[in-house]
Amino acid sequence: MRNAAPGLELVQGAGTAPGRPAGADAEPGRATGGRRPARAAGRRLPAFAEVVVSVAAALGYTLLSRYVDVDPMNRIGQVSGLAELQQYVAVIGLPLLALLLYTAHRGSPRRHQLVKRLVCAALAGLATGVIAGGVVVALIGTPSPLGGKHGDAGALTAMANSFLHGEGPSGMYPPAFPLLVAVWAKVRHGGTGGAGYSLHDLQILFSALAGPMAYLAWRLLLRPFWALLVAVPSAVLFLDPIRPYSHIVMIVLLPLLAHCLREMRSAGERSLKSALLRGAGLGAVLGALFLWYSGWFVWSVPGVALLALFLFPWREGPVQRGRALAFVGAVVTTAAVIGAPLLHQMVRLGSGYPDRYAYLSVYADPAYVLGWASDRSGSLTYENWPAPGEMAGQSGFALLLLLGVGLGLGLALRSIVARAAAVVLATAWLLRFSLASDMERAQAVQLYPRTTWLIMYCLMVLAVLGVMALVQRGSGWVERALRRSGPAPARVIPRRVVQQVAAGMVCVVALFATMGASWSVNRYMPSPGESSMGIDAYRAHTLKKADGSCPRYAPVRECLTVSTKNWRPNADEGLWCGGVPADKWPLVCGRESPF
Repeated sequence: MRNAAPGLELVQGAGTAPGRPAGADAEPGRATGGRRPARAAGRRLPAFAEVVVSVAAALGYTLLSRYVDVDPMNRIGQVSGLAELQQYVAVIGLPLLALLLYTAHRGSPRRHQLVKRLVCAALAGLATGVIAGGVVVALIGTPSPLGGKHGDAGALTAMANSFLHGEGPSGMYPPAFPLLVAVWAKVRHGGTGGAGYSLHDLQILFSALAGPMAYLAWRLLLRPFWALLVAVPSAVLFLDPIRPYSHIVMIVLLPLLAHCLREMRSAGERSLKSALLRGAGLGAVLGALFLWYSGWFVWSVPGVALLALFLFPWREGPVQRGRALAFVGAVVTTAAVIGAPLLHQMVRLGSGYPDRYAYLSVYADPAYVLGWASDRSGSLTYENWPAPGEMAGQSGFALLLLLGVGLGLGLALRSIVARAAAVVLATAWLLRFSLASDMERAQAVQLYPRTTWLIMYCLMVLAVLGVMALVQRGSGWVERALRRSGPAPARVIPRRVVQQVAAGMVCVVALFATMGASWSVNRYMPSPGESSMGIDAYRAHTLKKADGSCPRYAPVRECLTVSTKNWRPNADEGLWCGGVPADKWPLVCGRESPF
């Protein structure tokens, strides 16, 4: 059975323009054969405008944040910088929201729909533009990246140095981003020795682009408001400016997989050439994402592959089945060819690289998936985190989110995107507990806490889809009930009222975005505490610049020299129980500390 809930998705193949009701392009009683190119161009131009506006808002705001001039090493300077960022986004955003509200009350429906599309696109860009701008403020005076030459930043810099020195991919780590760091270092920062400065630039760039990429990925499936409602909270919540590329892949992978399933279902309605080209294009995108960051594929693809077997058009004719099979073959083959370098490394080195990196989330309740504690968790311990909620340990937010998930599973499951989110959630859930239950025997973590992000993301998606289905079905129920009781078949709920309510909700999402982005940025403001997230910006201010001098606001007299070492994997000594004092190793990990 084909998707029976087209209101939940934008079925481009059916000729419905994004953000417009089905059939809005057709004129009754008039031949449309000669109008198809014009209609296609009319649909593509607003979509292209969304892309341009979203990216321009993100990058433009990031460039604007360079005019903030404060001392980021003291708290007053940090607060002043955060306030100035909010002032900038208000000056840009308030006129956009005013225009949206004006067209909702006074404009024509067509004009309002166009304004809403562009405003939603701009808000998605501004949301992560504020985060990128905050990184710019946190790093005022230093060209070094968040993290300096420690932790993930140090590893990425070393991997880029390996590429600059002519070596190949670094172990099993996805090579695309370190390679980009190396290329930009050679183009912009003089090659060897400039990898850290290159990482600084790319941290800011991809932090800014996270919102547009999330929004545009969801626009493949959802109308502007609903795409914004998924993209903004997920981008603000999950974005990690130290390595923003990883969570960008997580956010865009789910809608792309759902889009791939939808294309498979409709492949029989297209020519064989079209099916192959579409499959190759999607396969190329998935293969590139795999090289960009592969971790989320491990948790997502098994469930989606199983779902594809159920959604495959087995009951269609042989021609339709053949074209659907050709589409799937093109996707898989192209993705495998592009991802071959990393796949080869995984097969060759997989068993020799156990993950033993342990931190607070490893020791916490494994059934808690609505919050994340990094390896810089401050005063938190597994004994006081997560904080217990009001009902069986669950907070009010958790109960509201689960209510939305219930609506999604109950009302929206006929939508392919809801099914994709559900199977990814189930796959990540099962793998999470499988790996966690084997942790004591294997003495390895195997990244199982990272499923927290993906599970929470899927819960958020299902909740939004549930609310969307409830709004759409509820309005339909009200319309039918009132029409039966009234004398006239006219529309009961005026379209203008719907536009006005939707515009008001966009304003609420915008307010959340600016507050949430400030919360995200505030965590990364420089702080000398080793257990705080601000240590990464602090370390960036302790590294020498290219001319050998210290940064403008260096907190030390003698700055550290930039590293030019190549990446080498650490020897596996079978040790774990990280972040735990030596005297507590027996209690926490069941073994004596070797230190």
